[in-house]
Amino acid sequence: MNTEQYLDELRSVVNIDCGTQTVAGVACVADRFATWYQQAGWHTERVNLGERVGPGMFVTNHADAEQFDVLLVGHMDTVFPEGTAAERPMTVQDGRVYGPGVSDMKSGLLNILWALRSLSPAEKERLKIAVAMNPDEETGSVFSHQWIGELAKRSAVVLVCEAARADGSLVKARKGMARYRLDFRGVAAHAGNDPHRGRSAINALAQTIVELNGLADAEAGTTLNFGVIQGGDAANIVADKAHAILDLRFWNNEEYQRVHQSLSQFCSTHLLADISIQLLQEAHTPAMAPSRDTEKLMQLVEDVGEQEGIAIHWQAVGGGSDANHTAALGVPSLDGFGPIGAGFHSPAEYLELDSIAPRIRLLKQVIVRLGQ
Repeated sequence: MNTEQYLDELRSVVNIDCGTQTVAGVACVADRFATWYQQAGWHTERVNLGERVGPGMFVTNHADAEQFDVLLVGHMDTVFPEGTAAERPMTVQDGRVYGPGVSDMKSGLLNILWALRSLSPAEKERLKIAVAMNPDEETGSVFSHQWIGELAKRSAVVLVCEAARADGSLVKARKGMARYRLDFRGVAAHAGNDPHRGRSAINALAQTIVELNGLADAEAGTTLNFGVIQGGDAANIVADKAHAILDLRFWNNEEYQRVHQSLSQFCSTHLLADISIQLLQEAHTPAMAPSRDTEKLMQLVEDVGEQEGIAIHWQAVGGGSDANHTAALGVPSLDGFGPIGAGFHSPAEYLELDSIAPRIRLLKQVIVRLGQ
């Protein structure tokens, strides 16, 4: 393990602005990894996912394989706007590495590369391995989930290399997510002269939020969050328009169906005088729930952890990842195989320096065991 080389490579991708909408930056990250894989003798393909996002990157050691022993998944995009990398480039301090996307998830992508670099020629020949790096995970993998799903269906298992949790835990389950936009249309009027002629879209929005929050189920872990509301043009005008963005989270997909149907029925049938409500689903990620085959995969990981002297713990977490999509297809999927990190989506984001080498070792040995 050459830590200085690892950090140099990590720095070269952390210090690129590559928010999901920064298409050129994501493409630059893809090109960096393509070069490193090609230098290691791996086959790479750039995948066109449309003009609105950067390219995907597919990597394999058997370009003609119909089926794979494992699909390794990671994303190249971050949540940060252009200029962030220049404002706070990667730094190393007191045993931690800081920078935009350093643990979510540039280091996870790099751990995949380093684990595969360390395979012996015999292991590379025996195993059929696929790597999928996508450009839009932070916005729900809207353009890439079908591509990743098709690869997952050709794979025995899926390992997603998002960061391990702050306590070192791997991820066995993730909440599902759905995002909705609710548009309200009312009737404008002068708030002083003719308020009775108006129909306030803002008032309708407020009433709707109160009613729809009743769909939450704390015991089942189903939550609704109206995270954005906007409306109106001026204080002296009865607002004729307003909108809200709703974030829905759930542990099981039956809860999603319940809330989705209730939302749809409410918006189509809940009549307020001269007020219309239009519901638009902007994103949907199914819940990641472990199956019996996933539990067998967890046992394999635990066996490898014992062999390598790495304590294995599992968490169920609220945030989603590409593992949600692959698990929903019935493919055993686990997550959290990157280095230990925390502070995601904030200036405090970090990874633990001394976790890099052990997590690469863990990932490599799990891959090797999969083909036996």
